[in-house]
This record gives sequence, C-alpha cells and structure tokens, in this order.
Amino acid sequence: MTNSRVLKKLREGGYVLTVGIGRVKEPWLIEFLGRVGFDLIWLDLEHRAWGYDSIDPISLACRATGMDLMVRIRKSGYDAPMRALEFGANGIMVPHCRSAAEARQWVDWVRFPPVGRRGFDGVGADADHGMASPLDHLKQGNEEVFLALQVEDAETLDVIDDIAAVPGFDLLFVGPADLSVSLGVPFQFDHPKMQEAFRRVDEAARKHGKWWGTTSGSPEAAQKMLDRGARMVTAGSDHGMLMSGFQKAFEEFSRIKVNP
Repeated sequence: MTNSRVLKKLREGGYVLTVGIGRVKEPWLIEFLGRVGFDLIWLDLEHRAWGYDSIDPISLACRATGMDLMVRIRKSGYDAPMRALEFGANGIMVPHCRSAAEARQWVDWVRFPPVGRRGFDGVGADADHGMASPLDHLKQGNEEVFLALQVEDAETLDVIDDIAAVPGFDLLFVGPADLSVSLGVPFQFDHPKMQEAFRRVDEAARKHGKWWGTTSGSPEAAQKMLDRGARMVTAGSDHGMLMSGFQKAFEEFSRIKVNP
C-alpha cells in the first residue's frame, strides 16, 4: 500500500500540481511525468473512451515514481469509485456534485465503515494484491485516499456551504468551463459571477476544513488561484500540449524556404 503524496502535501500546508491525461495512456509517459516531478496524474474517464482497464498500467507507473493517481469517474453507480481505487487510484474526482445528499452518497461509496459503506475485496492494487493486512487496508483506504467533488453548476453554489459541511471528503474542485456556462457567462472566467463563485467556494472550504482547487491555464493563473486559497492547480494536459507542440512546430518549420 502507498501513502498519498497529495494528502501529505496538503496536510503540510503545501499545494498540489497535477497534469491531465486524456489522450495518451502510455505507462512510459506517466513514468516520465513522475520523474519530471508532478504530484498527481488526473486521468479522465468522464469525457474519454477509456475503460477501467486503462487504470492498472497507469497506476503502476505512478507508484514507480511516487505520484498519486486521481481518476475522474463516470457517475455510473457505487462500483465506479470502488473499482478505480482497487485498480490503483489514490484519489477520486466526482464531476457535477449538486447537493449535500449526493456528496454523502459519494462518501459512502468511497469510504470503508464506519465512515462510509464501501465494499471490501482486499486483493486489488490498493491492498498490495492481497498481501496487505485487511485491517490495515481498511485504515489505509479511509486515511490515504482523497475524494474531490467538482463544483460545476450554478445550483451547487446555492448549497455550497451544505456540501462543504459533509464529513468524509477532502476537496472541492471548481470546473470553470462548465460553471461559467451554467452561470450564463460562457468562458468569461474573469466575470464578476465567476469571481464570486470562487469566493464562495473558498469561504465554504475554509469554514468546514476542506481544501479546494481548480484548473489553470498558465503559471500566472495558477499563482492567482493559490493566492486566493486554492491548494490544487493544473499544469495542462496531454491533449493541449500535443496540440500546441505540433502547431508550434508546423509554424516554425513553415518559415523555412528553398534557396533559389
């Protein structure tokens, strides 16, 4: 079993730098990102065609380099977070959490009793494939797994204090694209409605002892979020880096000419 790098940094007052994986699920790339120094891989199953079988090799590469793996699950039922954890995830991200009742449901499905109602198997990657003591596995599952609930809807902001008060989860994560659309100001991330949303999330998180995070398109944007109280920020994704890298290469090479 492995302790969570994310929780260690958060508990020590630091911040977490994550990078998104949604296109290239090659273990060598994950190992490379770990050796670069990232804290966390964000594996997206919500918007991608990948199945649960993609988690095992990625989680193995994460463990080899001391990174955490956070899986943004599909909201398909109680087995969605459980299977991701058994295949090696350290953290679960739930998209579009809209109520305190839903937050409690995800806590139930992610945490073992007495905190929640997660089912026990004990032979997955999270239990050292059956070599871990069952009691140690229960303790590890409740203390070294983090649960992040996404704030992506206007209705979530109306009950954000109630959601943040739910025990058993760790982090609120603002999805600014969906949230801006829901607020009627699509992709206007500096709009007063968005700034008020960040303020409300920060206030609720502080009040109830939770951390919060969000995406960030640049180091400058990430710094602004850290200054506002965020403790998890993103450094882009494989999709964006591939696109920008190839576009830049084409633009630069298009400037060369055949000598007359």
